[in-house]
Amino acid sequence: MGLDQTAFDDADTSRFARDEARVRHGFGRKLRQFAAQLPFVEDLLAAYYCAFDRQTPMQVKMALMGALAYFVVPFDFAPDFLLLIGFADDAAVLAAAIRMVAIHIKPEHREAAAHALRQGAFPED
Repeated sequence: MGLDQTAFDDADTSRFARDEARVRHGFGRKLRQFAAQLPFVEDLLAAYYCAFDRQTPMQVKMALMGALAYFVVPFDFAPDFLLLIGFADDAAVLAAAIRMVAIHIKPEHREAAAHALRQGAFPED
């Protein structure tokens, strides 16, 4: 299943800008804080690298940025501080977004994610 929409309205553009600002501001800090607890951390980082890749189509960036922003926001369906279930909703949102755009998450995005994890070099805020 892919994203076919090529035209976006002002609300979509505005939502994307807001999500991008949230991700740029809080992604690295939250990832450093919780990386060891996240079984989906490599997928999360691959999605991040894909979302900020200039070659990634805008509709794909929008889907991934929404999922990444959901991870960053401090309030969501299951608060992240709850042991075991705190990130279940984040994982579900990310998995759904990745399924929609999987063809666009390239080996180089996954390699960058694996490298960042090995080096402990997460994106900076």
